[in-house]
Amino acid sequence: METILSIAGKPGLYRLISRGNRNLIVESLDDTKRRMPVFATDRVTSLADIAMYTQGDDVPLWKVLKGVADKEGNKKASINFRKTSSKELREYFAQVLPDYDEERVHDSDIRKLLQWYDILIGCGISDFEKELKPTEGDNIDNRTETADTQD
Repeated sequence: METILSIAGKPGLYRLISRGNRNLIVESLDDTKRRMPVFATDRVTSLADIAMYTQGDDVPLWKVLKGVADKEGNKKASINFRKTSSKELREYFAQVLPDYDEERVHDSDIRKLLQWYDILIGCGISDFEKELKPTEGDNIDNRTETADTQD
């Protein structure tokens, strides 16, 4: 399972290539496929560790992305998330995740989610569960979730 990362202050998404002594080697998911080191001072977040606030339990990012993919038919987002109004953006997102917490989920969060969705679809990644679902034991929160979701 590859690890898809977001790095604060750097645009786009990155794929973890290798781990060094004091850094990570990542490759951008855009057309350049540029590789670069990322150090401990950089804020790096795995997409598998991100969740969206809802009125109940938080929903893992992969489930939200799957909802967008189902709505869009695995094509890029039909809404121009960069220029659309807050009201239209929230109406669109309510169709994807109806019970999202309107107070804690900001417009910028929705825009970032749709930007990431477009990047992943553009790279041919559409099985979000396979690519982004945390593996058992990644962290304590995911261990609990994995145990809860077994049928």
